[in-house]
Amino acid sequence: MTEIVDQQAPPAPPGSRTYNEWARNDTLEDYSLRYAPKSFRRWSPYVVATTALGGIAYLADFAIGGSIAVSHGFTSAMVAILTAAVVIFLTGIPISYYSAKYSIDMDLLTRGAGFGYLGSTLTSVIYASFTFIFFALEGSIMAQALELGLHIPLALGYVICSLVVLPLVVYGMTALSRMQVWTQPVWLVLMVAPFVSIAIQEPEKFGKFTHFAGNSPTGSSLSMIGVGAGAGVALSLIAQIGEQVDYLRFMPDRTAANGRQWWAAVLSAGPGWVVLGALKQIGGAFLAFYIAGSVGLGMANEPIQQYVHGFGTFAAPVALGLATFFVILSQIKINSTNAYSGSLSWSNFFSRLTHRHPGRVVYIFLNVGIALALMEFGVFGFLNTVLGFYSNVAIAWIGAVVADLVVNKPLGLSPSYIEFKRAHLHHFNPVGFGSMLIASAVSIAAYFGAFGAYGKAFSPFVALVLAMVLSPLFAVVTKGRYYIARVDDLGESHMVAAPVVVADVAAGHVAAAHMGEPHMSDAPITLDCTVCDTAFERPDMAHCPFHRGTVCSLCCSLEKDCHDSCKSTQAAGPVELAAPTLRAME
Repeated sequence: MTEIVDQQAPPAPPGSRTYNEWARNDTLEDYSLRYAPKSFRRWSPYVVATTALGGIAYLADFAIGGSIAVSHGFTSAMVAILTAAVVIFLTGIPISYYSAKYSIDMDLLTRGAGFGYLGSTLTSVIYASFTFIFFALEGSIMAQALELGLHIPLALGYVICSLVVLPLVVYGMTALSRMQVWTQPVWLVLMVAPFVSIAIQEPEKFGKFTHFAGNSPTGSSLSMIGVGAGAGVALSLIAQIGEQVDYLRFMPDRTAANGRQWWAAVLSAGPGWVVLGALKQIGGAFLAFYIAGSVGLGMANEPIQQYVHGFGTFAAPVALGLATFFVILSQIKINSTNAYSGSLSWSNFFSRLTHRHPGRVVYIFLNVGIALALMEFGVFGFLNTVLGFYSNVAIAWIGAVVADLVVNKPLGLSPSYIEFKRAHLHHFNPVGFGSMLIASAVSIAAYFGAFGAYGKAFSPFVALVLAMVLSPLFAVVTKGRYYIARVDDLGESHMVAAPVVVADVAAGHVAAAHMGEPHMSDAPITLDCTVCDTAFERPDMAHCPFHRGTVCSLCCSLEKDCHDSCKSTQAAGPVELAAPTLRAME
């Protein structure tokens, strides 16, 4: 009798994997598939927060607010916008905190928050879809400005809007932080100027705005269907928290000295983005009312039209040029973020499916290319439909993640820390992944009328409630067994770049240490990757029985010959790592 054995390929020798120049360059790559190391996170909380908030300079909020007001009237629009803002703010708090604490992006957070290593590939596509949909919407707004201000045809304007952001996005956080900090004051002044001018010259317009009916069959009065439908459009922006944490992962470690600044930055640049976002939506609704008599309801939600007339109240001779400049500045600020975040998401998606990583820069072109195609197909004309449908899927994902962070973890139904490495995760975790699939399926059915008019209008809320109820339910049923496939022996204290006792490191041991104790070092712990022969900080490393040593999370993700041998019955359980070293802080 012949015994058939699954033959694994022999492990690669040390240093056998090399990455191309784009993937090796930290400035270009921005640790797109990894924990953001302490040695790279040199920015202050203020700079990180300013960079993150600079990314919400988008004018789609004005278009969304104007569209909701035109469709549903003043009262329904205001209730819808504020309701969506409350939901987005509350769900954004735990996501921002965990991302800043563990220095990981939205995809890595999702892996450890109930979805599993491969389960989060679907959410990577959902998030990438958010970035290219809004890139297309913002690019369309900029192209409208180029057409009106510079007489550039829309089709050519779409191409220009796509190409102009590439140089900034290629250089990631290093270039984006400088651009956002420098341009933010100018953008803020230009954004509020029309409202100040109207308040001084025509204050009665704000009172008349409360009677704006738009195209609503119920006029300016409250309609619950209008509230639900409007909130559904606004809730499509719930995935914006992913773009915020793409920056918040670069926050410095929280210490006793910077604690207040750290929390202020996390809350303002994380969930706090929606405060300004909701104000912009209300501003867009007001400007749509203000210009409706001049341009008609059909064009009242176009930001270029809103700002040409807004600037015309105090700078009529240069209103068109000023509005064109403002729109272009706004769109460069936000589409740099959309393209950047999209490149991170596609990198995570394809690295797991293809076991290859050509570098984040490659996926910038993919994301921008998809967005350009959407622009050319006229996505702006279907604004409410596209965003209303998308919000059902996005909110199911966010709801499942938040439920794990605020319910499952405090109740002990899931691990207290975030584990993101392939070596320690199951492929799929039904807690988050299953909750999202069921919640999104039911809400999409509701969106297409399966549960009547009210079910359609409030379908995103169906998704949110279902996801948040099903996640802890599935955690109880599965007893949390699908969170961790193999335990990391160092525990939570070394899932983050905590200080270490120098004596213990010298002796070849790593022990958990408390902030402020004597003989501590703030230098990050590093280990050498057996495969790429590069040193990485401890949270990014795992023991690999296949390679007989430690491997970095990226080499682990790209390995296709090991067949997850580390998670077999024989290999499962606590693991031992080689003696770490301390990396000097430059």
